[in-house]
Amino acid sequence: MSDLNDLAGALRSGKYRALAQAVSLVERDDGRAERLLADIYPATGNARIVGITGSPGAGKSTLVATLAKFYRAQEKKVGIIAVDPTSPFTGGAILGDRIRMADLYTDRGVFIRSMATRGFLGGLARATNDVVDLLDAAGFDIVLVETVGVGQDEVEIIRTVQTNVVVLVPGMGDDIQAIKAGIMEIGDVFAVNKADRPGADRTVTEITMMMSLVEEHGDWIPPIVKTVASTNQGTGDLDAAIAKHFEHLQTSGELDRRNRERVRIRIETMLKEKFMDRLIGKTITRDDYEQLLDDVLRKKGNPHDAAEGLLARISFGS
Repeated sequence: MSDLNDLAGALRSGKYRALAQAVSLVERDDGRAERLLADIYPATGNARIVGITGSPGAGKSTLVATLAKFYRAQEKKVGIIAVDPTSPFTGGAILGDRIRMADLYTDRGVFIRSMATRGFLGGLARATNDVVDLLDAAGFDIVLVETVGVGQDEVEIIRTVQTNVVVLVPGMGDDIQAIKAGIMEIGDVFAVNKADRPGADRTVTEITMMMSLVEEHGDWIPPIVKTVASTNQGTGDLDAAIAKHFEHLQTSGELDRRNRERVRIRIETMLKEKFMDRLIGKTITRDDYEQLLDDVLRKKGNPHDAAEGLLARISFGS
C-alpha cells in the first residue's frame, strides 16, 4: 500500500512517469487501480475537459494537435486522450491518426495517451473517465478527449466532458451529416473544419437550420466556427467559443448538473460491473451460468425468465 501511496503522491505532484504508470493500472483493470483512483479523487475538479468528436476524415486529430499547441503557447498543461478503434488482432489501439500529433510528444507540457475502445460503445474507451481523473489530479489545465470517430453513436462523450466540439467538414455528404440527430444534440460548439474547401458556407447554413429543430441546448445556442486545422486558421475563434460555453455553464448552473450526471453515470456503470462480478461466482457458478446461456440459446428458456430467476436467488438484505 505504501508503494501505491507513493504513486498517488507522485501523480499529484505532476510526475509524468507516475501518471503513465497510473494510466496503465487503470487500463489493465489492475486491482490496485480502484484504491489509487479513490486516493487522487479529492484532487480532481480543476481541469477544463473538452471533447472533440465527429465523423472519420473530419480532421479531429489535426484539430486536437492545433488546439494543444494553442494552449501550450499560453503555458497551459495539456492532456490528450485519443480513443482509437481496437485492433482485431492484438486488442490494442490502432494508432493511425496519432502521427498528426508526433511533434507534441517531446513537449513536457503535453501528455498523450491512446486508448483502445475494446468493444466499449459510444466512441470512448471503458477507462476514459478514470484517465480524465488522473490527468485532472496531475495538474493538467486542459484535457482534450478525442473520440474514435464512428459517427452518430458517439454520444457517451457528453457524459465525460464539459464542452463538446463536434467537427464537420464540407464536401462529405453535408445533408446527411447535418441530419444526424444524435451528433447534433450533443454539440456545444460546432467546428466546420477544412473550411478552405468549397461548400463550407453551405455547411454552416445547414447546421444553423438544423439547430433550429434541436431543443436539447436550452438557452445555449451552439456557435459555429470555421477552421482550417492544418494551417492553424480559426483556432483562436474555436478557443473563444469553448471559453464562452464554459462561462455559460458556470453562470447557468448547467456545470453542476453535468458534473452530477457524470458522477451518476459512473457510479451506476461501476455498480452494474460489480454486481455482475459478484453474481457470477457467488450467487451462481460460472458453469451454471454458461448452462443457463445454453438453455436460452436452445429455446429451453428465455432471457426474461433467466434474468428474473437470477434476481430471485439474490438476497438484498444487510
